[in-house]
Order: sequence, then C-alpha cells, then structure tokens
Amino acid sequence: MSREHPKVGFVSLGCPKALVDSERILTQLRAEGYEIVPSYDAADAVVVNTCGFIDAAVQESLDAIGEALHENGKVIVTGCLGKRSELIREAYPEVLAISGPQDYGSVMDAVHTALPPRRDPFVDLLPDTGVKLTPKHYAYLKIAEGCNHNCSFCIIPSMRGRLVSRPVNEVLNEAEKLVRGGVKELLVISQDTSAYGVDTRYAEHAWRDKTYRTRMTELCEGLSELDAWVRLHYVYPYPHVDELMPLMAEGKILPYLDIPFQHASPRILKLMKRPGNIERTLERVQAWRRAVPELTLRSTFIVGFPGETDAEFEELLDFLREAELDRVGAFAYSPVDGAAANALPDPIDEELKEDRLERFMQVQAEISAERLQRRIGQTLQVLVDEVGTEGALARSAADAPEIDGLVRIADGHDLKPGQFVQVRVEGADQHDLDARLA
Repeated sequence: MSREHPKVGFVSLGCPKALVDSERILTQLRAEGYEIVPSYDAADAVVVNTCGFIDAAVQESLDAIGEALHENGKVIVTGCLGKRSELIREAYPEVLAISGPQDYGSVMDAVHTALPPRRDPFVDLLPDTGVKLTPKHYAYLKIAEGCNHNCSFCIIPSMRGRLVSRPVNEVLNEAEKLVRGGVKELLVISQDTSAYGVDTRYAEHAWRDKTYRTRMTELCEGLSELDAWVRLHYVYPYPHVDELMPLMAEGKILPYLDIPFQHASPRILKLMKRPGNIERTLERVQAWRRAVPELTLRSTFIVGFPGETDAEFEELLDFLREAELDRVGAFAYSPVDGAAANALPDPIDEELKEDRLERFMQVQAEISAERLQRRIGQTLQVLVDEVGTEGALARSAADAPEIDGLVRIADGHDLKPGQFVQVRVEGADQHDLDARLA
C-alpha cells in the first residue's frame, strides 16, 4: 500500500501578520501528514493566502490565484481578500473554497475535502516551533488580531475584525519556544501593538512563576527575560509608550520603534481618523531621544490624501526635518474599495501626488543619509543574515528585516547566519552601512 502523502503548494502574500497566518496553516498541514512542495507541478492542490489592503495588493492576489489555477487547477483561497469572496468568485468561479484571515479551520476543511489526509504513525513529529517561513534566526511574534480604529483610508477592521489580544502567557510561551529553537530576534507585530490587552482589560496571567498583565509594557518585560533581540512594530504613539524607554535604555529590548504617524497636519489626521495628538508628537519624540539617545524611529506616511493643501504638505516636510526619523516609508494615497476616504472631497491630481511623493522621499533620503553618517567610526553589535563571496550582510539594532537597511561586512566570509558580532562602521550611504569586524 502506498504511503505517499498528499502534496500541497502554498503561496503567501501580504504583511508579516499574514505571514504568521501562513506559518500556522503550514504547521497544521505538516502535523496532519501533508507534504509541502515548492512548485505547482508537484502539488495536488494549492493554497493562496491573499492580501486585500490596497488596490495593488488586491490585483497581486487575483493574479496569484489566476496563475495557480492555470498552473495547477485546484486552488483554495484564504486571507484578507477572502472577505471579498464575490470579487474572487466573479474572476475565478472555479476556486475550490474561499475563507477570510485567521480562519484556519475553514482552510483545513477545504484541504481535507480536496485531499483527504493519509495518516501515518511513522511520520516525523514536528519540532515545537512548527513551520517557519522566515530564516531560522528571526521570527514574527503576533500578539493580537484585528483593530479598534476606523481610519478612513483603511479596511483592515472590516477584514480582520475588532482587536482580539492573545493572553500574555500564551505569547511568552510561544516566544520561549522560538528562542529555544534558535531564534535570535523576535519581531512583535499586531495591527496596533500599543492597544495590546485593552480588550481583555489587561487580564493577568502567570508565566515563569511571575504574574504579568496582558499589556505592552509587561509583555516587553517578559520578553526581555529571553536571550533574544525584541523589536516592536506598529506602535501607536500613546502616552504609555513612554514606559518603554527605561527598558530600552537598560538594553532589555531594542531601542527601536515602528510608529505609523501617517501625516503631520492636524486637519488631515482628523480626516484620516487617526488617533494621537500630533501637536505633542514632536516633543514626545524629542523626549524619547533624550531618554534613549540610540533610539531608531521608523514610520510610514501617506501623501496626496484627499484635500491635502500645499501648506499641509509643507507642514509634513517640516515635521520630517524636525523629527529626523531614521527610517521612513511613504505612499501616494490610493483609493481602497470600501474605505470611507473614497467619499472625501477634493481628490489630489495623480501627477501632483507623485510629485509630492518624490519631494517627500528626497527630503527623507537626505535626513536618513545624514543620520547614518553619524554612525561612521562607531562599534555596533549586528546580527548576521547572509554570508556570500563578498562578505556578510547583517543588521544592527536599527534595522528590521526586509524594510530597513543592511550592514555590509567586507571581511565577514567566515561568519554564520544567526551569529551576533561586533563591527566597526567605515562608511554609509542613505540606506546601508559598510563595516569590518571589530
């Protein structure tokens, strides 16, 4: 009797939160005896985990579904775009099943229907940490699902629902397993990390013989007990972010904050329905830097939002120059199907939007380059990501994977991925640093 296991192909699109969803689905597939294969030809069916945040992501997801159908024929769709099943069915009525984000049960039901599992008691057991789609030395740690904000440009709450925080002990247990499995850097993610635990009224749970509240600061205190870098993403600038500064100053978590400011004009922020008081944001940024001089600030902004005047755009540029943010991403406003902002008056001409985006990025490139120049001559601890013929590529505390810069180590040929080393910075451009082993 054949013991060959059903083979599943997998396409994962979208943000790190979707990546964690993919890891969970893949872990369950492997646990049930399915073999994960890297090509359409080898697969008996394909799962596509989609993104639906902006129009370009919707199109990318639809294209991926179409390609999987063309190359394989048996396709199961999940993820954020799954919330708009009518759009998928209209384009591809032949897909086997459609489910939304975090709906692992529906995905597995669809896989079971398409490919009944063949149980084998001799299949190797999965490691504690399950399947990871990131390199062995770093992992995304998702602490919550959903979001309680109703930003006018965003449809994520309609896709992922209201905030649902994971119990703090459950998160800390997962982090502990990841570190035991070789992870050197934990990237904390959720839709709004600052709001972690609000929905549970900061419920208390025991971990390692100590009680922790389900709250951002206490979570970070627990994570600091593990031997790993801890990096925070998607942190809204609420007052209690100030509580993190002592943890950063003491080296317990990385001096790094990813804060999506989105704009600097109070009127535009109000139109965006963004939380936070921008008038106080600049002074709080300056206070954080006084408390933690090594603090790296990353942010994202939208230019060309409906109604944005020339003066408001200049206000945004002035904020950039004063805040001196280290890492910045920006997007020209793009209507998203179902977003409230689509109904706002005075849309900005496409050419003007692109012109503003170009000017914005030019100003930020100068700021980033100048801040990186200050690193020359410094000795930094870095985490090695890759090693090749031209040396090693690593990241400092200031660099999140995929979205920030790199540290190029010319004499790092003998290093290993996942290794921490000290380097001396010898050069810099507007994104990356050049260094040698210290």
